[in-house]
Amino acid sequence: MSAHSSLLAGLPAPSDRRLAIKVTPDALRRIRGRHPWVYDRSIESVNHDDGAPGDIGIVFDRNRKFAAIGLWDPNSPIRLRMIHVGDPVSIDAPWFAQRIAESVQRRQVLFDRHVGSGRAVHGPGYRAVNGENDGLPALVVDVYDHVAVIKLYSEIWYPHLPAVVDGVLAATATDTVVLRLARNLEPLESYGLDDGDVIVGEVPDGPVLFSEGDLTFEADVQRGQKTGHFLDQRLNRLAVGKIAGGKRVLDVFASTGGFTVHAAAGGASAVHAVDASEPTLDVARRNLDHNADVPAVAACSVTTQVADAFDAMGALARSGRRFDLVIVDPPSFAQKAATVGRARAAYAKLTKLAIGLIEDGGILVQASCSSRVTPTEFFDTVTETAAEHGATFTELRRTDHDIDHPVTYDEGEYLKAGFWRVEPGSRRRRDH
Repeated sequence: MSAHSSLLAGLPAPSDRRLAIKVTPDALRRIRGRHPWVYDRSIESVNHDDGAPGDIGIVFDRNRKFAAIGLWDPNSPIRLRMIHVGDPVSIDAPWFAQRIAESVQRRQVLFDRHVGSGRAVHGPGYRAVNGENDGLPALVVDVYDHVAVIKLYSEIWYPHLPAVVDGVLAATATDTVVLRLARNLEPLESYGLDDGDVIVGEVPDGPVLFSEGDLTFEADVQRGQKTGHFLDQRLNRLAVGKIAGGKRVLDVFASTGGFTVHAAAGGASAVHAVDASEPTLDVARRNLDHNADVPAVAACSVTTQVADAFDAMGALARSGRRFDLVIVDPPSFAQKAATVGRARAAYAKLTKLAIGLIEDGGILVQASCSSRVTPTEFFDTVTETAAEHGATFTELRRTDHDIDHPVTYDEGEYLKAGFWRVEPGSRRRRDH
């Protein structure tokens, strides 16, 4: 029996019942194409009408032959979340352990690639399980040094949580596990658990420290946004650090200072960080303090501003401020299809504002985390806006998901970013 079993004893046990499910031909085709979701409208029949969250659902084809396995989600339009396609297998604790171990092993390239100079004294931060993209839908596991944060996006995982915890501990060599719940889930009060609870081990009184490259950051694993830090922009933050030398940098939507710290460590002469949240900027300042022993960080002049990004950019331009590197990393602007147009308009406005702030020859780094805005739509919006306002952009690089945020289905793709140089003398006017 697991050492943490008493903490999870109140959770419903995995059911021995197996649901026999038939789906529409189109849904079966998508399942065999490795799409992870089956919507309620695609369920033609199920042999039990009282299936519970997390029940094992076996999908059969028209010839009553085995096709796939999913976890039943009766309270969601996504009625079945697929975890296996192919030959029959037993879904049990060893199966979950193997799936998690395979997921972590796929990240080994990340560890090999990001070996630093040896300054880092804390373990890395990385995503160990990326939900559907690693074959474990609605489940995210992020690791910060010795702490694993398990975030659930569906109640299908309640009966399987003990097996998941064991698998995470074995695969990640962590000794502490924190449970986080998506906002759409009710607290597990009836099971004696709640968002932010420590399932295994203990967390320090303060935040958990971890490394990104050679730099140190903190994560509020119990109460912070997402699981405590935005790990998905690591690749772009490291890239900014490599091009920031000697530059005046503007970091808009600075959040907890990931880009700011990397720019400072990369030799930026000055960084101005803007975010609408004072508590978030407090974390950014602490992240700078965690790296105060880095000479470049100590030498960099960093200022912070609590303000709406659009308002701040307009005011900075009108005051005559100019920067050599402008970073624009906003939150998602399109939560549903109907808002894609407004999202593109917001990206266009940000590009226009950035043009008025970048010195000739300077660089714009602009990102989008809106999954409903396609990469083509995003990059076209940025470059077309530049052309409309008399700026010639030369694309330096285009990025998407790092190795620990793999994408295996269309809806899983959300992150894209571009690095553009504003060519000297290309602008007819400055638009404020």
